[in-house]
Amino acid sequence: MFSAVVATFGKEEPGKTGLAIIPVKGTEVFKVIYKGEATSKVKLSIYDQNGSVIFSETLASTGGFIRPLNFNGLPSGEYTVEVTNEAGKKVEKLNYFPQISTVKNIHIAKVGGENKYLIAVANDGAQTINVKVYDNANSVVYNESKEINGNFAQVYDVKDLKSGYTFEVTDTTGKTKTVKY
Repeated sequence: MFSAVVATFGKEEPGKTGLAIIPVKGTEVFKVIYKGEATSKVKLSIYDQNGSVIFSETLASTGGFIRPLNFNGLPSGEYTVEVTNEAGKKVEKLNYFPQISTVKNIHIAKVGGENKYLIAVANDGAQTINVKVYDNANSVVYNESKEINGNFAQVYDVKDLKSGYTFEVTDTTGKTKTVKY
């Protein structure tokens, strides 16, 4: 989810500077579009909500540019984009909310061989899943957190357990799939 404050170029006087920030739909990328009065060295800086610089670069001799900025991995919050050249500076603010990767489907099934089980997760993007196995007394006998990126599948061998165990898989959004055998 993104929101951005955008200065449109159509309202600028000819020959004046302009700055626009446009979110790229379906991504965590923003396009910074800048038009200067004249060709000059331009400094682009991004500040977090505490006023700390999180990104800065200087572009040599330009009258304008389009620069994609990837906010992936940054926390939610208000960010300030500042473009400075010899004629002054333009400042725009944007609110960034990271996209939350969600597990589409969790599948748990017994596979060939005694006490072997397949856990498969259909997933888009990076995600942390937690796999727990409980014994017949409902005590945790196995607990693992896994960082996954995209789809995931693993066979678990529970040959050391007596019958009556339960598999539980949970994603970071709290979606849980539980299967008792």
